[in-house]
Amino acid sequence: MKRKRIYIAYTGGTIGMKKSSRGYIPAEGFLTQTVENNAEFNRDEMPLFDIHEYCPLIDSSDMSPAHWQLIADDIKSKYQDYDGFVVLHGTDTMAYTASALSFMFENLTKPVIVTGSQIPLSQLRSDGQVNLLNAMYLAANYPIAEVSLFFNNQLFRGNRATKAHADGFDAFASPNLDPLALSGINIQLLKGQLSPYVENELQITKITPQPIGVLYLYPGISHAVVKSLVNDNIKALVLLSFGVGNAPQDPDFLEILSSASKRGMVIVNLTQCLKGHVNMGGYATGNALLNIGVISGYDMTLEACLTKLHYLLSQKLEVETIRHLMQDNLRGELSR
Repeated sequence: MKRKRIYIAYTGGTIGMKKSSRGYIPAEGFLTQTVENNAEFNRDEMPLFDIHEYCPLIDSSDMSPAHWQLIADDIKSKYQDYDGFVVLHGTDTMAYTASALSFMFENLTKPVIVTGSQIPLSQLRSDGQVNLLNAMYLAANYPIAEVSLFFNNQLFRGNRATKAHADGFDAFASPNLDPLALSGINIQLLKGQLSPYVENELQITKITPQPIGVLYLYPGISHAVVKSLVNDNIKALVLLSFGVGNAPQDPDFLEILSSASKRGMVIVNLTQCLKGHVNMGGYATGNALLNIGVISGYDMTLEACLTKLHYLLSQKLEVETIRHLMQDNLRGELSR
C-alpha cells in the first residue's frame, strides 16, 4: 500500500525551539533537523512528510488574522500534493488559529491538525514527540476531514478547543464536545467521522482584521468602562456574562448596549463559565439582554466566537445576516 504523504507547516512555537544561554529561542532549521534525525518519525509505519519552516517564525502571542490567512493560503497551495496537513503552532493562541482555519476552509476533504508542545521537541521529557507523532499518524490513517487540534493524546474539534492549563501537558480542553478521537493503546474514535478522500476544490474565505471588543462583566462594573468599549469604532462585541447569560439589570447599562445594537453592532452573549451554554430565556436578567438585541452564543468558546465574527464580518454581509449566522452551526462550533 502506498505510504501517505503529510505536509508539516512549522509556524513557530515551543516545539521547535533550541536551548540557549538566554533560555529557549527559535532557531532556523532546528525543528526540521530534529525531526529528520529522530528514528521514530521515519519508521515504515509512519507517513512520508515534508516540513516547511516559516520565515520568520511566528511567536503565537504575535498571531493575527493576517497570519491565519498566511497559513490557510499555504495549505491551499499544497492541497493537491499531500494527503493531510499538520500545523505546528505555539500553544498560547493555538485554539484561535484552529478555530479561524475551521471557518476559512470551505469543502475541506483532508485532515488539518494543529499541534505543538509545552516542552521543546529536542529536550528531555518533551511532549512534542508524542503530539507530532500522533498528529502525523492520525492525519495519514484516520482522515477526519476537518480542522482539529491534537494535544496530550486527544484530538479535539478545532473550534471547540480552548487552552485550559498554562504549564501542564493537558493544556487544552473541549468543555462542550467530546474529543473527536483518543490516542491510547488503540486509536478510539468518539465524535470524529472518517472521510474518504474525494476531489472537491478547496475554497478559502479571506479574513481581514475586524474591530471586535470583548467585555468581561464583573460585579459593580461601571458605566464608563462599558461606554469606553462600546463605541462607534467597534463592529461587534462579545459579552462574557454570568452563568447562563445573565447581566446587571441597571437601566443605564442596558441602554448603552441597546443603543449600540440599534447602531448595527453585533453583540454576542457568551458565558464566563468554562462549560455549559447561554440560555437568555431562563432568567429575567438574561431576557433583558434578549429584548435589546443581544444574541446568544450558545456554547461557543471565546476563540470560536471571535474567529467566527472575523470570518463573517470579512464578507461584507448585512448585519441581520451576521446575527443570524452567528446563531447557526456552521462548522460544528456550537450545540443548540
